Amino acid sequence: MITARGIKKQFGDLQVLKGIDLDIRQGEVVSIVGPSGAGKTTLLQILGTLDKPNAGEVSVNNIAIQQLSEKELSRFRNANIGFVFQFHQLLPEFNAVENIILPALIAGKNKAKSEEKARSLLAFLNLHDRETHKPAELSGGEKQRVAIARALINDPAVVFADEPTGSLDSQNQEELHKLFFKLRDEFKQTFVIVTHDLHLAHRSDREIKMKDGYIE
Repeated sequence: MITARGIKKQFGDLQVLKGIDLDIRQGEVVSIVGPSGAGKTTLLQILGTLDKPNAGEVSVNNIAIQQLSEKELSRFRNANIGFVFQFHQLLPEFNAVENIILPALIAGKNKAKSEEKARSLLAFLNLHDRETHKPAELSGGEKQRVAIARALINDPAVVFADEPTGSLDSQNQEELHKLFFKLRDEFKQTFVIVTHDLHLAHRSDREIKMKDGYIE
């Protein structure tokens, strides 16, 4: 599903990743854990095609990422990868459905069908009564579930999540933990999650522990 070999990344004189080899299987829920500065988010961004390594190779669904042009990479990312961030990244002027369908519209999909699918995802996430609510009218947990629906709208093969529970209270954290596994079982996606939340990490299928730019 995801293969990384010899991944190195540096920013100026600071070497953040020092040679990462990694395999993630389809349908796994994998957590990447470690202290601040270990390189977790940098690795997630490279695996998710948001950044490029200085050395090494990444393939997702048997596609060699480094061989794609920028335009091909954008299309591949939109069709195959979903992202969930700590602070939701929802557009404040759009309601829940409008935020969710943005990746589908970028992919050139039919707007009416995309809105129908967005409503279906909201219903699955117990947000059927929040379709027309804008982010300012949603709780933190509701915003994060809208962000997850947006990540799922194009049926991605893999969802990358960067500290998805970091801004949530304990009750919403627990609900989100359960939701990741429910989504995996329902939609068969792979989830790769960077987290300091050890409760979430321990519940994952596998923990990947990082320290000082290496996998321990």
